[in-house]
Amino acid sequence: MNRLLTQLAAVFSFTGVAFGAMGAHAVKSAVAALPDAADRLAWWETGAKYHLIHALALGLVAVLAAHVPGRLPRVAAACFVAGIALFSGSLYSLALTGTRALGLITPIGGLAFLGGWVVVGVAARRLT
Repeated sequence: MNRLLTQLAAVFSFTGVAFGAMGAHAVKSAVAALPDAADRLAWWETGAKYHLIHALALGLVAVLAAHVPGRLPRVAAACFVAGIALFSGSLYSLALTGTRALGLITPIGGLAFLGGWVVVGVAARRLT
């Protein structure tokens, strides 16, 4: 397995769990009195869910890197990291600030996630 990708998977998995817990407690309390509290909590939960799913996907890519030579595993990992930053990060920010313009960034992160999965599929075709 690739050490860097495994470490990235661990860091993003840890932060995914931490952000999920933070949403269930601190964020919930912080936004409870706001009229759009339910929306904000849903945005946070969606961000945390996709954050954690793609942190685990980084683990998959770390395993894949041991079996597929070349750049494809690193490209997939970069897509997943970008997706977490852009998709989940924009939803976290949206939930905390209510600035709906941040929602314009979210689809770019979603495209990064999709691109990562396409690259994983291409890399899987190269498995022996």
